[in-house]
Amino acid sequence: QVQLQESGPGLVKPSQTLSLTCTVSGGSITTNYYYWSWIRQPPGKGLEWMGAIAYSGSTYYSPSLKSRTSISRDTSKNQFTLQLSSVTPEDTAVYYCARESREYDYWGQGTQVTVSS
Repeated sequence: QVQLQESGPGLVKPSQTLSLTCTVSGGSITTNYYYWSWIRQPPGKGLEWMGAIAYSGSTYYSPSLKSRTSISRDTSKNQFTLQLSSVTPEDTAVYYCARESREYDYWGQGTQVTVSS
């Protein structure tokens, strides 16, 4: 059973960089052909795909967030990380990590991140 767990600060100040880590257990993030995504849901809005890192280490980003987003991984810890720079209150959301093959089959429980001074 694959499990994903998000971790990181719940409060970030405007203009700072948001950093979240997803720890994966029960499966390797380098296993063909899975993609490991970050998805967020602002209050009262739908899910927004932010980006992903593939089993190969290739990264993919939402065009609307690409300039502020970086996804990396630590294969020794079986973790992947999201960094979102220059945050504003509009980046307040529940952030999820998820595994994708043909569908999103495993999700983390989500972590609330609030951007506020």
